Amino acid sequence: MTTTATRTTASGPADRPDPERQPRVLSFSHRLSRWDLKLSPYLYISPFFILFAIVGLFPIVYTAVISFQEWDLVRNSGTFVGLDQYVWILSQADFWIALRNTFSIFLLSSVPQLILALFIAAMLDKNIRAKTFWRMSVLLPYVMAPVAVALIFSNLFGDNHGLVNNVLTNLGLNPIAWHKDPFWSHIAIATMVNFRWTGYNALILLAAMQAVPREYYEAATVDGANAFRQFWSITLPSLKPTLIFVIITSTIGGLQIFDEPRMFDQTGRGGAAGQWLTITLYLYNIGWGEFNFGRAAALAWILFIIILAIGLINLAITRALVRDEGGRGVIQRRRGGRKGAQQ
Repeated sequence: MTTTATRTTASGPADRPDPERQPRVLSFSHRLSRWDLKLSPYLYISPFFILFAIVGLFPIVYTAVISFQEWDLVRNSGTFVGLDQYVWILSQADFWIALRNTFSIFLLSSVPQLILALFIAAMLDKNIRAKTFWRMSVLLPYVMAPVAVALIFSNLFGDNHGLVNNVLTNLGLNPIAWHKDPFWSHIAIATMVNFRWTGYNALILLAAMQAVPREYYEAATVDGANAFRQFWSITLPSLKPTLIFVIITSTIGGLQIFDEPRMFDQTGRGGAAGQWLTITLYLYNIGWGEFNFGRAAALAWILFIIILAIGLINLAITRALVRDEGGRGVIQRRRGGRKGAQQ
């Protein structure tokens, strides 16, 4: 007859089988807590989407419906005409003039604006005196009302008594026809845009630069990289997500430019020969000048498609030109190169 010894501990037998587990019953408070964890994030972000659906999504869909109709303002109803409104817009010479002017002003403003914003952000990222003062100063033009900026610059670039032409005349140079020559009118309007938005974009880029770990720059300095090499290999790659955001927002704003060309002269028609007529200004003239909401809605959707296409192209170019590896990848490549040289 054999006996089995049972190992005991201070708390009881070690190999004693566990009693059968009773099914756990969740109380209402536990279930409420689980629902809170699952639903709270959606509830927190829901106000934005609800507001967007009311004031954003509904007008977009409603504009698409109107763009296929000949809209009657008196009866507040329309007659379905298919793609006739789009065909009419694309067959107008003013549309292609407005498209050319829009892209010209967009390029003359967005490209210098981005380069200057990067330079200003890089300077503000240095250890300079009165950082807060300089950072707030670059934001002052953005705080100014766009109509005030447009009025000031329209007088500054006046053909007869503008300050710029007076300076050119005093220097013995010929005055510039700011309101007659299409190219110079685009330069003047692009200057307004750059004045207002460069500081805003510079602060966004500066915030991204501040997030780059300082040890990346210290390691690059030890490796002998100069300031330009550090900016090109560490700062610029680390700014890729922010650059994409700035480029896309600049694209949307540049292709929707309205206040500056609207206030560049007294008539607000985009010039006698459409020298600075933009798509949004042309849309305004059709909708509120001719009261043809169907054609204006069709032009709005054409502009939306153009902005979407240009935004996707900018996104692809930015991803291709700027590597998203930042300072970590540069340091790893440098360390790998040194190890290979030592071996």
